[in-house]
Amino acid sequence: MTKLILILVTGLVFEAVGVVYLSRGLKQAGEIKQVSVKEVLRVVKRGVTNKSILFGVFCEAVFFGTLLVLMSRGDVSFIWPLTALGFVLTTIAAKFVLHEEVSFLRWSGVLLIMLGAGLITYSEKVKPKPSAPAAATAPGR
Repeated sequence: MTKLILILVTGLVFEAVGVVYLSRGLKQAGEIKQVSVKEVLRVVKRGVTNKSILFGVFCEAVFFGTLLVLMSRGDVSFIWPLTALGFVLTTIAAKFVLHEEVSFLRWSGVLLIMLGAGLITYSEKVKPKPSAPAAATAPGR
């Protein structure tokens, strides 16, 4: 389980960094002022040449790769809820990298996410271990 947690944390760090860089890049590319094909194409053109957006997409792809590895090795009911820890890392990154204001109410939500992840991790530790199959005996002997 320690190996899965290490892979998960690595993936979540890439996810948080990716989200922060995507946000930074999208702000650099400029907002869509009106919904029109021309305006959307303008922002897309600026976006595909923006280094922050490209790096963010790369980080998100790495996260997706780690998620595939995790889901192939562990229970989805264990792995998927733990990905919510990405919200925690992303909030921390937004606070310190993007200098966003994070209210007490938002920090409270982050704490609840951490408590939920702790419960899920604990549930994996107390999960009953499968018993070894009983030795087969030939009938009628």
